[in-house]
Order: sequence, then C-alpha cells, then structure tokens
Amino acid sequence: MESEPIRVFVTGGTFDKEYNELTGQLFFQDTHVPEMLRLGRCLLDLEVRALMMIDSLEMTGDDRRAIAAQCREARESRIVITHGTDTMVETAVHLGREIQGKTIVLTGAMVPYKFGSSDGMFNLGSALALVQTLPPGVYIGMNGRWFAWNRVRKNREKGIFEAVAE
Repeated sequence: MESEPIRVFVTGGTFDKEYNELTGQLFFQDTHVPEMLRLGRCLLDLEVRALMMIDSLEMTGDDRRAIAAQCREARESRIVITHGTDTMVETAVHLGREIQGKTIVLTGAMVPYKFGSSDGMFNLGSALALVQTLPPGVYIGMNGRWFAWNRVRKNREKGIFEAVAE
C-alpha cells in the first residue's frame, strides 16, 4: 500500500544545531533532516523544506504566521514540523487555532543531532509514524508520546513534555 505524501517543514531548533568545539557555542549551518532520513532508511514519500533556521526562543509571531501559511498552502494533508522545544507549545497553539483539516505533528530534540546521543532520530521517526496515524489536528510528538496542541506543556524541570487538562 502506498503511503500518502508527507511534507516536512524545518524551522531549526536544537534538532539542527552544530557545535563549535573551539568556542563551545551552538550555531546553525544547514538542516540535518535529510541525513537523518537517509540514516533511518526512510521509505516514505516526503518533501523536506527549510522555512527558517532559528532557535525557537527567537521565533516571533510573524514566524508563526509564516509557518501557518506554509501549512495551509501545502498540498499535503500530513505535515511534520521540526521545531525548537522551548516554544514548540506556542507554535502548536497558534497552528491549532489556525489550521483545520490537516494532520500536523511538531517534534524536536533536547540534544543536538550532531552530539550523537540525540533523541532527534527517535523523535523524527515517531513524528513520521504519528502523522500517518493520527486524525486531523495539531499535535506535539516527543519521546514516543503524542499530545494534542491544547493539552500539553513542556516541563522544564524534568526536560519532558506532559499532558495537562484542557
């Protein structure tokens, strides 16, 4: 059975950060998503597009409106968005209020992919599975779990996402 095409939008976040060994700083160069998909032997019909490469703490309302516009304009009804975890909930809320009729899963990583011990590969694979199985709506997919856009928060003390009451 052929799978429906999936759009992957890249926005940056820890997922795509590089590490400068000399200065100890994290920075953006290019997305690691195509490499991750290749290493994961992904066989899905995907189109990957980088919308921006920023830390989510720097994401603005204009950036969120641009992401929503790209989601609306995408011909695919299933969309995965790689995003920084610090403001992933805010973007999910914006999309949840703005987008209907599509299944959108936001995912990210707590540890940069280039560190080798990243949760990014697992989260990306999980998000790709979730976007194929969840009904239309906006979700966050992290660490093997999924959360509806209006019932999730990031627990900064534990470094995890968790469900909250509506």
